[in-house]
Amino acid sequence: MADSRTPPDVDRAAASRRAVAARRERASLKRDVTTRVITPQDLLRRALADPDSAAGHMRVPEFLTAIPAIGDGKRDRILDELKISPVKRLGGLGARQRVDLQAFLDERLPEPAPRAGRSRLVVLAGPTAVGKGTVAQHIKEHHPEILLSVSATTRAPRPGEVDGEHYFFVDDAEFDRMVEAGELLEHATVHNKYRYGTPRGPIDAALADGRTVLLEIDLQGARQVRAAAPDATLVFLLPPSWDELVNRLVGRGTEDDEERARRLRTAKVELASQGEFDFRVVNDTVPRAAAEVAALAR
Repeated sequence: MADSRTPPDVDRAAASRRAVAARRERASLKRDVTTRVITPQDLLRRALADPDSAAGHMRVPEFLTAIPAIGDGKRDRILDELKISPVKRLGGLGARQRVDLQAFLDERLPEPAPRAGRSRLVVLAGPTAVGKGTVAQHIKEHHPEILLSVSATTRAPRPGEVDGEHYFFVDDAEFDRMVEAGELLEHATVHNKYRYGTPRGPIDAALADGRTVLLEIDLQGARQVRAAAPDATLVFLLPPSWDELVNRLVGRGTEDDEERARRLRTAKVELASQGEFDFRVVNDTVPRAAAEVAALAR
C-alpha cells in the first residue's frame, strides 16, 4: 500500500521541473549582472520587491560573485564586514542588512545620475543587436516632432536599406573628405571594420529651429558627442537579458559566425560603459522602449 505522505510521481516531476527552471532563471540573472545588462542594484531591487522571485531566492554569496572583480575571497570578506550569513537569500535580508548592502553597492558601483541643463540633442546608443535602429525608426514614425539624424557609413547597404533614408552610404574616400572638411559631428570605426559618422549640418539647422534631434550611434560616437556637446542627453539602450541579446544577434542572420563572435565580444565591453550615460532604457518591446526614449527626449 502506498504511503499517503509520499507525493505522487507526477508531483515530484513537476516540482523537479520548477526547481530546474528556478535555477536557470537565477543563473540568467547572475549572467546579466556579470555582463552588466543589469546593475547589482537592479537585481537587489527586484529581490526586495518580490522575495519569492528568482532574484529573491538567490543567496547573497551567489549575488556577490556575479559582480565583476569579486571573487570568493573578496566575497567572504564582504559578508563578514556586512555581517550577512552565507546562507542568507536576497529576499530574506533584514532591514539593517538591506541598508548596509545597498550602501556597499552604491559606494563601490554608483549608478549614473541624470544631469541638469540638458539640451535637445539626444544620443541613443547601446550594444550591438540591442535594437537601436528599430527603436529609432519607431520614434521617427510615431513622433514626427523628433528629427532622426541620418548617419553616413562605409558599409554596404543591408537588404531593404535605402541610401539617404537609413544611411548615407559612402566609400572611404568620401568619408575621408567629410572628416577633413569638419562635416561630421562624430565619427568612429565600429567592430574594427566599418566607419560611421553623423553629418553636422542638418543637426545644427534643426536645433536652431528649436527641434529635438535624436542620434542613433555607437559608443565611440556617443563619447565624441559628449565631448563636443556636454549638454547632450545620452540614453543607453539595454537588452532584457544577455541571453536575449545573443538570440537577437543569431536570429538576425546578417553576420557570419566570426562576425557574430566579434560583435558579442564588443557587446560585453559596450555594456560595461552604461554608467557614462544619463539614462538607461530596456528594449523589452519596441513600442514601450521607443515611448520611453521619446519622453526623455521631450
